[in-house]
Amino acid sequence: MSNSIELPFSTTLMVRDTCLCLHVQRAARALARLFDDALRPTGLTNGQFSLMMSLNRPEPPPMGPVAALLAMDQTTLTAALKPLQRRGWVAVVENPRDRRGRLLSLTAEGKAVLARALPIWESTHAALDDELPGGVLRLRQDLQALSGVTVEAPKPAEASGRPRQSGRATGD
Repeated sequence: MSNSIELPFSTTLMVRDTCLCLHVQRAARALARLFDDALRPTGLTNGQFSLMMSLNRPEPPPMGPVAALLAMDQTTLTAALKPLQRRGWVAVVENPRDRRGRLLSLTAEGKAVLARALPIWESTHAALDDELPGGVLRLRQDLQALSGVTVEAPKPAEASGRPRQSGRATGD
């Protein structure tokens, strides 16, 4: 005799059909493959593109805000930075205000790679936007709400249809 509890297969089907986590993970993997394939000629993955874009700021950011924006811990961010540093695309330097901290910046070569990747990202995004029924604005808003990212309303001069992220994650 077994004391194990058997779950009916109908429960498996119900979870398969209704689990938001499963559907978001599947969509994330599909999007990652799409953008990885598109960005391959630049030598970047979609994750590296996002990381490098998060460093494209007027002043080099510390690791904490970058990790928060990318929803990763600092150890994971450090590992993600290593190949970009080896390629000479990202610089990690001691923070002069806090010697324990590090500041992150794009090198000139990193900026050039990012500039080459941006039109590919834009065209891939535009094609994806056109394919989604009902557009992507609501999807983007719902995903941002789920991830806890606050979104700044675009100023009238910069209204582009794509909301800007503030870079701050809530709840941290």
